[in-house]
Amino acid sequence: MKALGSLRFGREPEKEAEEQRVVQLFRNRAELKKAYGSLQDEIHRLGDRLKQQEGATARVQEMLEALEARLALPEGAWPTLVFYQLRGFWGLGRELIAQLVADLVRQQEERERRQHHAESNRRQFAQRQALEAQLREAETVAAEAKARHGETQRRLASLTRPWHFFQRREYTRRLHALEANAKAASAALEQARGAHDAFDSGQATDFPGLSVGARRAINLAAIGYAELLCLRLARTPLVALARDAAARREAMDDYGTREECERLMADIARARSVLQQRSRLSQELRERTDRLRELARYRDGTDTVPSPDSIGMAEGDVLERGAQGASASRLPNVLAEDTWDLFRVVLR
Repeated sequence: MKALGSLRFGREPEKEAEEQRVVQLFRNRAELKKAYGSLQDEIHRLGDRLKQQEGATARVQEMLEALEARLALPEGAWPTLVFYQLRGFWGLGRELIAQLVADLVRQQEERERRQHHAESNRRQFAQRQALEAQLREAETVAAEAKARHGETQRRLASLTRPWHFFQRREYTRRLHALEANAKAASAALEQARGAHDAFDSGQATDFPGLSVGARRAINLAAIGYAELLCLRLARTPLVALARDAAARREAMDDYGTREECERLMADIARARSVLQQRSRLSQELRERTDRLRELARYRDGTDTVPSPDSIGMAEGDVLERGAQGASASRLPNVLAEDTWDLFRVVLR
């Protein structure tokens, strides 16, 4: 019987180990199924992306084939050249405004970053001064409390005569009160020292970025520059033609004969030079920005782009004169009509 009992007890650990292995196998199986499911989801997701990319590639291929077909025909080649030159002309206006915004952002960020660091240093200096003043005051209070406690203790020790009984009782009461005051002053001193030692004068607060006011000023400059670019082309229909070309994916046949297309391309070349002129740009831009600043209205205190209807043509403004010349088109409200893709450039 003893042998059977020892055999049974010897098999129980083996049985427990076997059960643990079975449990571990089930856990591994569950983890593998979970990983397999995740991989299946990833495969489906990548398959969907592949289909989307194949569709985009097919559309691009169709556009290339259509472009080749147009360029192969004399009557389609010249309008196609005009179409893509107009799109490039529209992109040039956007690039000029974007470059202005980038320059202003860089300048304003540097200015506001310096101001932020200077203000942070002033604030940290004031905090350190306040902590040092608190520490000096705590040291003075603690020293005075300790001195009063010591003086009272010495006075109590000198009262040894029997007729000093009532005086000893009074000084004992004072001593207890002064001891409590000394402990409180010592605790306040330790707290002031801890705050002083914990203060890190070198800690730097992160620059939060451009302020709302700065973003508004930069956006107004971008809107003013967009208006200036339109003003430079006020005697031509190029702004409207470039907008129509930028809004389309494929070329049109609406630009006339070969001779008309050549004249239009020559106008585009001259207009590109006009857009890139920088003479008197700062003064003109300042004048337009000042006008816009007076007119601009915002939906709330955090909005950085003015309401489009608030910066329309004002009485006496040069844009109110309308189109100039027989072939000129109406000057737009650049923000409302998103001229030069302005909403892709302004700061949000």
